[in-house]
Amino acid sequence: MLTNAFLETMGQFLTDPAMLGLIAAGTLLGLILGAIPGISSTMALAILMPTTFGMTPAAAILFLIAIFMSSVYGGSISAILLKLPGTPASIFTQVDGFPMTQQGRAGQALNYALIASTIGGMLGLILLVVLTPLLAGFASNFRSPEFAALALFGIVMLSFASNGSTLTATLVGLIGVVLGMVGFDSLTDAQRMTMDVPALQSGFNLIPVIIGLFGLAEILQNLVDRPRGVDTRPSIGRIYVPIRDLISRWKVILRGSLIGTFIGAVPAAGSAVAVSMAYAQERRLSREPEKFGTGHVDGVIAPEAANSASVGGSLVPLMSLGVPGDTVSAVLMGALMVHGLTPGPLLFASDPTFVSWIYGSVLLALVATLIFGLAIIPVSVLVTRVPPELMYVFIAIFCVIGAFAIRNDINDVYVMIAFGVTGFVLSRLRLPVTPLAFGLILGPILEENVRRSLMISRGSWTIFIERPISATLIAVCAALILLPLIGAAFARAKRRAAPQ
Repeated sequence: MLTNAFLETMGQFLTDPAMLGLIAAGTLLGLILGAIPGISSTMALAILMPTTFGMTPAAAILFLIAIFMSSVYGGSISAILLKLPGTPASIFTQVDGFPMTQQGRAGQALNYALIASTIGGMLGLILLVVLTPLLAGFASNFRSPEFAALALFGIVMLSFASNGSTLTATLVGLIGVVLGMVGFDSLTDAQRMTMDVPALQSGFNLIPVIIGLFGLAEILQNLVDRPRGVDTRPSIGRIYVPIRDLISRWKVILRGSLIGTFIGAVPAAGSAVAVSMAYAQERRLSREPEKFGTGHVDGVIAPEAANSASVGGSLVPLMSLGVPGDTVSAVLMGALMVHGLTPGPLLFASDPTFVSWIYGSVLLALVATLIFGLAIIPVSVLVTRVPPELMYVFIAIFCVIGAFAIRNDINDVYVMIAFGVTGFVLSRLRLPVTPLAFGLILGPILEENVRRSLMISRGSWTIFIERPISATLIAVCAALILLPLIGAAFARAKRRAAPQ
């Protein structure tokens, strides 16, 4: 029944010019809005959702999912070209993507990101179709202890994803965790570390922090280090990449897609956790881990595949349990309910047509993103030919607009400037910046769920080892932390025992 409904849906979408126009418009809008720093996929959907009120349910789903899917890749465009992540999940894309731009390989970086995103999205869709009941059932077992263990696992993996010392990366990440506690306590509503500054009562908004750490800090870094009177603009170089090279990296794409789908299927985990784990895992498995952060192709492919695959994963709990997988799918669920469509456990049996709309929309959105993405890459890379002085002004304006646009609050601009200076100082001290941002993302998840778990267990920490999933995740975290220390201790002992 579902197969027939899917084929009918595809025929309806492909033979209706209005539907084709909607998917083209949604894809272009998603690419543009996703590439603008400060406008995340969530905001893009929220901004454009009212335009669907007069559409049919099928047209609305197609339009919104086209925006959803294309904005995921759109965030990587500004991350790669300007070191300004368009979305929080693009933070890791810029770690290796921007160095590729500086090396004159911007077109290749955008291509790798686009194709990895497309393939990751396709694999996520396949897993969504095939494994929805299994993944949804597994994800439904997650409670506060599991979410706390998952956040801890993300922080531990993040330490291994950064260049340099694992210890320094962990310490910077912990600083981010502490900064995530600033503002009103989510459980007691008490103020914490606000220093009686009203602007800090609501904490640090993530978008201004990211824009400051990766955008404004880069401007300051270039102003200090750029040679005077020398043209430092990178060449455009070759735009398209060999198919053989892409095929040789199928394992990287597959691993990133599997991680993205699984983590995306866990409610509230989000794509940010998925990309951090995919990047860290790829760096650990690589034969050249020291090249990550210097323009390594795998450092672009892995997070982009995970980012796109997490979209399909986030739809698993939405469609099977009626529970949004992340904030973006929460906005999507609200839009569906406006059109009288309510996802839930009985969906597959009661309304297979609705399910086929979702599947068909994701498939067509991925294809449209690939087509339009390939078309705009030659134009996008021309950004690298803009004179540096004009580029710095352009990026600075984007930083201010992006920070202010989140809540129309000038205090967010001040936060962006403060974290821009912080990112600049960390770079001058040769400390990693990325763990600070992800500490802010994962810290509140870790703290809230640890405290909720302790409230449930009446203060007993054994709740984290009594539940199989959380106990397994904690054991893996302990192994990841202890094994390198044990290995280093054995190496020192062996050197001391060796004859001089």
